[in-house]
Amino acid sequence: MKVVLQRAKSASVSINETVVGQIDAGYVLLVGIADSDTEAELDYLVRKITKLRVFEDEAGKMNLSIGDVGGQILSISQFTLYADTKKGNRPSFTKAGAPDFADKMYQLFNKKLMDAGLTVATGEFGANMQVQLMNDGPVTIIFDTENK
Repeated sequence: MKVVLQRAKSASVSINETVVGQIDAGYVLLVGIADSDTEAELDYLVRKITKLRVFEDEAGKMNLSIGDVGGQILSISQFTLYADTKKGNRPSFTKAGAPDFADKMYQLFNKKLMDAGLTVATGEFGANMQVQLMNDGPVTIIFDTENK
């Protein structure tokens, strides 16, 4: 499983010019699922994301978690995180999870984030989406469960 986390001051996702999800300050998560992923990967990433301390404290140090600051999450499914660009100029996505499996795991991942007490907005799995965000910092962190 791969997740690109961006700390954001605000973010939204639209489909056909209609906003379907938006947040104030928090994280934008681009989420990629592989067929080999299990619930253990979901639990690991939920734990890492909810405990990650990248928000500034009173001293200006990145020392607070998303829960500490009352932040929200905008979670976007992103199969292109599994792009293989080794051959040619057109990426291959064969390492990305099969759509039915990936959708199920993506929904479970979002539920687990909500069960951890976070507000989670989402796009629509498999849809052509437009994501707008104001990256804060910028702070961008990449999680890959193959490297945990």
